[in-house]
Amino acid sequence: MPFATRYRTITVQGLEVFYREAGDPSRPTLVLLHGFPASSFMFRELIGALADRFHLVAPDHVGFGRSAMPSIDEFDYTFERLSEITLAFLDELGLDRFALYVQDYGAPIGLRIASRHPDRVTALISQNGNAYVDGFTPFWDGLFAYAGDGVTNAEAARASMDPDGTRWVYTHGVPAERRERLAPDAWVVDQAALDRPGNRQIQLALFRDYPSNIDEYPEFQEYFRTHRPPALVAWGEHDEIFGPDGARAFARDLPDAEIHLLDAGHYALETSGDAIAALVRGFLGRVL
Repeated sequence: MPFATRYRTITVQGLEVFYREAGDPSRPTLVLLHGFPASSFMFRELIGALADRFHLVAPDHVGFGRSAMPSIDEFDYTFERLSEITLAFLDELGLDRFALYVQDYGAPIGLRIASRHPDRVTALISQNGNAYVDGFTPFWDGLFAYAGDGVTNAEAARASMDPDGTRWVYTHGVPAERRERLAPDAWVVDQAALDRPGNRQIQLALFRDYPSNIDEYPEFQEYFRTHRPPALVAWGEHDEIFGPDGARAFARDLPDAEIHLLDAGHYALETSGDAIAALVRGFLGRVL
């Protein structure tokens, strides 16, 4: 099986980072950065669909999936720190040039790297990965209130990690005719990770840190304007977390961006994976 996925773990700054890898390393590399509450498991089918033409690398962030999960007393769970670990991971693998596919949490992590190391990034793909305040929906009102003082809406923040909340992230915004394409394995895998002792404290720490990403948006947007990376935006149009205005906003700073609104929700790969794979193949085939 020449394109079979390999499952590997390396040590980065004393922490184990698990990752999936497929394809020929001599071909152009695409790094896939997952969101909350997911892991590299979310890319399982996309990796298979692209591995004949590209080299795919998909790590689990620290605190997620099968990567190390130090306690909040042992590790500073901020998006800045996760970005540092991700960059060190890429360095450890010797990946000097790569395209980035970012979704949800993967966006502020990946865009920190891209904006600070623009020479290393060959292209950007954002799938419901926000970089503009336009993308925020009313969903964020409660989380931003919680992030403000760590007390307001704390119970709601915790409840968002219960099984109903995890399932909702996948099922909301999915048209009725596509619901049978939703694999329940996805939210079952995510819930198992959330239910590990200490993990909810980790996720709450990242909730509290989320506003730090908004402070970085001007830098991300300046990177877009200055360096004009080739960009594909493939966005679930019915996402109630990051709305479609977040997709359209990329055109302000990247007028050549290819923007596609899909008949899907937040985790568009689960129900529109075939369409996204076709878009990625075409896009990277043109720009790399």
